[in-house]
Amino acid sequence: MVKDLVLYVTQSLVDNPQAVQVRQIEGSHSLIIKLAVAPEDMGKVIGKQGKIAKALRTLITVAAARDGKRATLEIQS
Repeated sequence: MVKDLVLYVTQSLVDNPQAVQVRQIEGSHSLIIKLAVAPEDMGKVIGKQGKIAKALRTLITVAAARDGKRATLEIQS
């Protein structure tokens, strides 16, 4: 569910939605979301002063908390 949420939001933000890749690594109490986008879309995902990245991290934290897990977002180019 968290993976699909990140994929949907990120594809809505970028110019090249086909290049968006989301991997989910799940542990017993943790969740790591690895987000890869095209290099030219990196600024759109991070946003001014990191505001969009912070908002994405907040979204996945709340979504993962519903399952009783802690979430981390890693943005890669």
